[in-house]
Amino acid sequence: MMNKVDRALQLFSNNYNCSQAVFTAFATEDGISEELALKLATAFGGGARNGEICGAVSGALMVLGLKFGHIHSEDEEEKQRVYSLTMEFTTRFKEKNNSIVCRDLLGYDLSKEDEFEIIASKGLCKTVCPLMVKDAVEILEQMLNE
Repeated sequence: MMNKVDRALQLFSNNYNCSQAVFTAFATEDGISEELALKLATAFGGGARNGEICGAVSGALMVLGLKFGHIHSEDEEEKQRVYSLTMEFTTRFKEKNNSIVCRDLLGYDLSKEDEFEIIASKGLCKTVCPLMVKDAVEILEQMLNE
């Protein structure tokens, strides 16, 4: 059976975005179909197409929500737990990559046409993004095993 890093990288290499790759690698074990996981995560790739929060990070945070999300309106502890896990994940990701912001990670803003052309010409989506996917999955796995 394929491990989650390999599964996420396989999805990413098959023309799914960073958010789809990370979220889908985990979501199917929590009862979400691959099709639904891919749909839910689509809009978060490329920092929601604005170079904002990295899609691999968004996908990972969606996994934390899926596994630990706040569903009881009166349960403040439940809400704070997932907020704490969110902060822990983003702290660890920043420790590895200095940022959780797509345009900082790529060095260019993909929402600007001229900068997107640079990203494409340098092949950054094929070099930087898979590393972000890998890091996000590895950090999630570490956290889920603690």
